[in-house]
Amino acid sequence: GVGRIVRGQTLESVIVHDPIECHSKFETWGQNDTNCPVPVFAGNPPMTWKWVVGPMFLYVCERLVRFYRSQQKVVITKVVMHPSKTLELQLKKKGFKMEVGQYVFIQCPSISQLEWHPFTLTSAPEEDHFSVHIRIVGDWTQALYTACGGDKTVVLDAWTLPKMAIDGPFGTASEDVFRYEVVMLVGAGIGVTPFASVLKSVWYKHVQENNVFTKKIYFYWLCPETQAFEWFADLLQSLERQMTEKNMSDFLSYNIYLTRWKDAEAAHLRVQYEAEDDPITGLKQKTRYGKPNWDNEFSAIATQHPG
Repeated sequence: GVGRIVRGQTLESVIVHDPIECHSKFETWGQNDTNCPVPVFAGNPPMTWKWVVGPMFLYVCERLVRFYRSQQKVVITKVVMHPSKTLELQLKKKGFKMEVGQYVFIQCPSISQLEWHPFTLTSAPEEDHFSVHIRIVGDWTQALYTACGGDKTVVLDAWTLPKMAIDGPFGTASEDVFRYEVVMLVGAGIGVTPFASVLKSVWYKHVQENNVFTKKIYFYWLCPETQAFEWFADLLQSLERQMTEKNMSDFLSYNIYLTRWKDAEAAHLRVQYEAEDDPITGLKQKTRYGKPNWDNEFSAIATQHPG
């Protein structure tokens, strides 16, 4: 645009050479007996700024809002180190309100002033804090793990923990889960994190308030290896135990599918039906191998809940 590479007919030329009238008479342009002189072209002035200025203004506003929100005080109330290098951060922020399955952007200024990373909230709205589970897989997460004392055996004092900035929460489709009587949740691998929030919230609503519209939950988790998400299996164990105590074991029906396993793990196939608890997850419900046959699963659920 600035280089005026895109050319167009000049305004003076358009007055004497009308493109609508002259476009079909190009063979006689410039001849004495015609009113269509040869058109004059010149580089057009830059126009891109007209299209860029609006979105850029909105983007600057969004950055200012994020900067303002990042200045609000966030306190780490608890750090939990789960197996397989998964870090759980429990945080508090004044005026923070969330719905199930939402996510936040997290920044740690001591690691990077510019990097914001999205993490799904794994706490329920009914809890007095909000939490995220962070798997240690890259440079930033490793630096956060070290800053929170993940590599130390001693307990760190609260004031030595790094400062955090939180932007959010931001919405997802999971928020609509309580609008239905029968809910089917399907998570794969780390995509299971929103359901930690959903299942916790269902538990609080169903047991403590007894006002949840949902009557039945079917939960499917497809996972290449359960070791990476042992914290989630712990959550399921806790829910299973509490629901058994309240005689509500039929409220949550869950199926865990292991999609990848080694020969050594195949031995579990022989013992898992003899043991009371599953040897892989420690749950009453046995782990299944391979992937679910969705046609059969949908048909079975549709038969049990007509309409």
